[in-house]
Amino acid sequence: MKKLYSLFTLATVLCFQSMEAQFAQYSNEFLNIGSGARGMAMGNAQVATVSDGTAGYWNPAALVHCNQMPQLDLMHAEYFAGVGKYDFASLILPLKDNRRVLGLTLIRFAVDEIPNTVFLVQPDGSINLSNITTFSSADYALLISMAQQLRTSDNQNISLGINAKIIHQTAGDFASSWGFGFDAAGLIEGRNWKFGIVAKDVTTTFNAWSYNISQQVMEVFYVTQNQTPGQSVELTAPQLVLGGSYNFKIDRKMSILAEADLDVTFDGKRDEVVSTNPVSIDPKLGLEFSYANVFFVRAGIDNFQQVLDDRDTTNQRKIWIYQPSIGAGFKVGDVQIDYAFTNLANQSAPLYTHVFSLRVDLRKKPKKKTGTLQ
Repeated sequence: MKKLYSLFTLATVLCFQSMEAQFAQYSNEFLNIGSGARGMAMGNAQVATVSDGTAGYWNPAALVHCNQMPQLDLMHAEYFAGVGKYDFASLILPLKDNRRVLGLTLIRFAVDEIPNTVFLVQPDGSINLSNITTFSSADYALLISMAQQLRTSDNQNISLGINAKIIHQTAGDFASSWGFGFDAAGLIEGRNWKFGIVAKDVTTTFNAWSYNISQQVMEVFYVTQNQTPGQSVELTAPQLVLGGSYNFKIDRKMSILAEADLDVTFDGKRDEVVSTNPVSIDPKLGLEFSYANVFFVRAGIDNFQQVLDDRDTTNQRKIWIYQPSIGAGFKVGDVQIDYAFTNLANQSAPLYTHVFSLRVDLRKKPKKKTGTLQ
């Protein structure tokens, strides 16, 4: 327990020391979308209860729950009528002693066929539509996770986890970046309760950008009074996620799992429930009904924001909005399929998307026994 306390004391100190630097707000925001239809259906409240291969994303310390066999998790989602595509894949590999687990996670978020209109207007002012080309903007992240179980008893389990992150971003042939960072995590489990904590970007993640701007494009930028970008470094501020859950047993087969998370950011004032400079706090709530650990129904809310009320003609009254989500899942043998129906906007401006994810336990087949003739 002392080791766990020391680790997160150090993480907290590093977080507040890093606030003295200049951070890019919403840097690497694609890493906050979520992973797995289960978590997204529960309002992204997962830091305490995640127990599958998506733990490399939510809380790497929870990978200790995948210590019995290798596991493969896949997810695909499309946003804004297919304009944005989000893909997630993870492979979990238990190590020999079953107390350590290695996880590999790959995330991609991309927008394809973006119009490039740099040469749309000719020097004489005419428009040439044939000069419009397209390019893709894509964000990639590779997470290398390690989880270690520290103590196991009848009343309490403690585990730690860490992520090493490699980030690559591209904007056509014009710009690209490479970034590196680390996450630290912990998980404490009781009989029916769990508490998780994750310090994201604990050492301050950075993205080093480089640009490849042709002479022709630079000339257009000069004429149109656009600034030509140069080499730059983008810093991502540390982020702290706290979560607690409780599992209410109804009978031998049915139960209701409830989780509440607090997402604490340090990159400046955000439009959230607690909005200060530089600390902002966004709560997340999730529920899951389970029957025989085979069929699941889920719901959640997150992304609370205060906005102007459209019905107020004075544009002075504000109301609270939130992002709702629901979903379901079922498990057959070593295969589990989950579905989420989540609103990308808020409850008053629906913009829904469908998310599917697949989990496969790669269980080893038992060896056939061979008899001998006497």
